[in-house]
Amino acid sequence: MEASQLERYEATRPPRSLLAALSADPAHAAEHVALAAAQRHGPAAAAWLAQRRTFYADEPRALARMAVKRHVNLARLTGAVTGVGGILTAIPDLLAQAWIQSRMVFFIAAAHGLDPHDPLRPAEYLVIEGLYRDPSTARRALDGVGPGLAMAYAGSRLAREEKLYRTLARLTGRTAGKRLGRSIPGFAIAANSLGDARQAKALGRRAIEFYGRRPGG
Repeated sequence: MEASQLERYEATRPPRSLLAALSADPAHAAEHVALAAAQRHGPAAAAWLAQRRTFYADEPRALARMAVKRHVNLARLTGAVTGVGGILTAIPDLLAQAWIQSRMVFFIAAAHGLDPHDPLRPAEYLVIEGLYRDPSTARRALDGVGPGLAMAYAGSRLAREEKLYRTLARLTGRTAGKRLGRSIPGFAIAANSLGDARQAKALGRRAIEFYGRRPGG
């Protein structure tokens, strides 16, 4: 597998343990994504930063913009692929985009000289996504969920899928007003590609602004 293909695979395929946690505990999908992202994306962000600094200047905003461009392209490509199936790929599409977006935030934090392995990184990701008001509150929520502490969701499979869809939609900035069954496969191809890229770009801007406000950012 070529390097570009390997990166795309790792950036868009969350671990199976995360899939199991989301199925059992859809109400805390965002927290489970953040915790899994810390384990997978922290090392990837550190390796990327070391490589970039070998060939490019280490000015934080320049590196951050590289990270945004990289992940916007991944979001666009993945959205086009997962949009083919409409309803059949709605949840996988949202999860793939959440995974890409979380990866981008870890890379932007690394670009600003912050340790991507720090426990505050997943908390900051949730703050930048607009789910919590500050990192300390988000960190307490993450500690309350924790790896392997998924709570069984009472309800039918359809109810779990609806809850997971809406939670992931909120996390990724996708409008979740319509029910799953109203997705139109043909339209979803273009809509997903453009929409996912736009949402990733907007999140990238917020992340750069967030980390740029920090001392030395």
